[in-house]
Amino acid sequence: MGGVRIMAHYKDPNNSDELYWLDADQSTDLIPASCVEISDSAAETIRASKLAAVNDARPWNEKRQVGYGFIAEQLDEIVSDFPPKAQLLADAFWPGSLTLVLKKKSTIPDVITAGKETVAVRIPNHPVTLKLLKKLSFPLAAPSANPFNRISPTKALHVESYFKYSIQMVLEGGECKNGLESTIIGFENNEPILYRLGAISTEEIENVVGKINVKNKKEKTPNAPGMLAKHYSPKTKTYLVNDIDKFITDYEDRTIGLVSFSEAITASNIKHIEILSKSRDLKEAASNLYSSLHTLDHLGLDMIVAQRFPDIGLGKSINDRLERATK
Repeated sequence: MGGVRIMAHYKDPNNSDELYWLDADQSTDLIPASCVEISDSAAETIRASKLAAVNDARPWNEKRQVGYGFIAEQLDEIVSDFPPKAQLLADAFWPGSLTLVLKKKSTIPDVITAGKETVAVRIPNHPVTLKLLKKLSFPLAAPSANPFNRISPTKALHVESYFKYSIQMVLEGGECKNGLESTIIGFENNEPILYRLGAISTEEIENVVGKINVKNKKEKTPNAPGMLAKHYSPKTKTYLVNDIDKFITDYEDRTIGLVSFSEAITASNIKHIEILSKSRDLKEAASNLYSSLHTLDHLGLDMIVAQRFPDIGLGKSINDRLERATK
């Protein structure tokens, strides 16, 4: 495992005794969340916010946009205003893959929020992480565990491959259930704005608060993580196409890794194919997306070619990630 210890495979995450090691003189660098955001540190080491390894090579506005994981009783310690529609969303989706960007309290340091007056907050829905949060007397500041612009991790081994000797330990929580990052909602004049498509679909959000504006692209001073044009990218050149057969024919001399929704497509230049859901289930496809990109990115291919997904439900979120991966 290189330089990283991966702590305890949690066969029974409901067993609270499994967190026996979280004493004040021990620490872990990365812990599981309900999706691909992985938290940063434990006990007093958390309070010091060891962001250096995770934030290596990130621009300042991305490097310092760190979310808080917390339990419900700690919300008043973090935010100064909680709009009525934020409450509706929290009631519907917390704990879970929803991040709310809200006005912060003056006690929240600017280093956590890139100097902004807002802070991202979420109650994660992973039993191990929730047990950790309940053991802490303060909210947990937590960046995601991927280098800037790289594919998000969905398992502990992805984290280890990224950071190796830069971190001491990863708390194993199993593979991410949802696969995609949390959906991020901010507020302007108390009305919700969708800043990042994610594991909760736009349709699900609108079922709770009505029609919502989408502002999910911003190169300068982004309101939330994941708004830059290039993000979540493999090292291998990646393409998102409507007509896979034509594209493959046009690049007969290249070795291709294919991301397909449900079909097994064969051609001499396709060296590996990742089918995300044989049953055409968008939730299953979303949960498999990043793992498939990690697999293809390690095969030494000339290119990765992804099939555009239906532009409905989580298909919008999948297409959003693939579009940013191609930049």
